[in-house]
Amino acid sequence: MLLAAPAAAQPAAPVDLVLVDKSDRTLTLYTEGRAVRTYTGIQLGDEPVGAKHFEGDERTPEGRYTIDYGNPRSAYHLSLHVSYPSDADRAYARARGRSPGGDIFVHGQPNSAGERLEGDWTDGCIALSDPEIEELWSLVGDGTLIEIVA
Repeated sequence: MLLAAPAAAQPAAPVDLVLVDKSDRTLTLYTEGRAVRTYTGIQLGDEPVGAKHFEGDERTPEGRYTIDYGNPRSAYHLSLHVSYPSDADRAYARARGRSPGGDIFVHGQPNSAGERLEGDWTDGCIALSDPEIEELWSLVGDGTLIEIVA
């Protein structure tokens, strides 16, 4: 009898938390409080230190958001939308006469790149390799909590 090895370990239950640690450059998936998968070497905005506050600041937000939809036809190899800005993010920017920005995604590499780009290059998004975003896409559903920490 031949037994095929699984292509990738899949969590037994749905992923209920995505934790992004900007300083460690990791994205970890949790199911019922247990880490089930960690991606290392994630790429961030051109200004990776500090929280996103304003449109154009090239920073990745920090806080609790949700993955609210996926875009299979983006300019990147799959993308998952992060619900930034929150009401608090909008209020902070409004009090300073600025826009908080938006269009923050967890995504793969640019469709035109051909290979993984080096360093931090996004406008505030979180980038993974194309195989990693394909796996993440299959594991994370709409409404999943994403927490981004410094």
